[in-house]
Amino acid sequence: RFVYVRPVTVTAYIGLGANLGDREQALAAAVAALGHIPGITVAELSSVRETTPWGPIAQPDYLNAVAAIETSLPPRALLARLLEIECALGRNREDEIRYGPRPIDLDLLVYGDEIVNEPGLEVPHPRLAERAFVLEPLAELASALELPGLGRVSDLLERLDSPP
Repeated sequence: RFVYVRPVTVTAYIGLGANLGDREQALAAAVAALGHIPGITVAELSSVRETTPWGPIAQPDYLNAVAAIETSLPPRALLARLLEIECALGRNREDEIRYGPRPIDLDLLVYGDEIVNEPGLEVPHPRLAERAFVLEPLAELASALELPGLGRVSDLLERLDSPP
């Protein structure tokens, strides 16, 4: 007798950014590519925001958004797919300046309620709580979301907006 077991899905959040070339097209292409990967369904996309970059060199402004996905892929496999999409859309991580300009940037921000701390993969994203350009679109999709080890998205954003 054959028993079908449905794969378990997890809600994950992906940060998207681009500041080189046709930024809108790059974000749209990344979201479309996500939707074509077996084991990933794009559930929702935040509005797109233009943000000022920070980093060691002068560079164009970014467009940023966050995608909510449902996935049956484990975190490491999901990260591998994100890196493949970046590469297909023209990003070469080996030749770029850290925090410099890029045609596309995909970050695994949150993976369900899991905390992952492995070489090359930290979830929730290690700088998530410091970045309004990620917290704002994430709050648009899930302001009450509790980030493992960090707290509620809306509270993190409020703390970020409050002067010390």
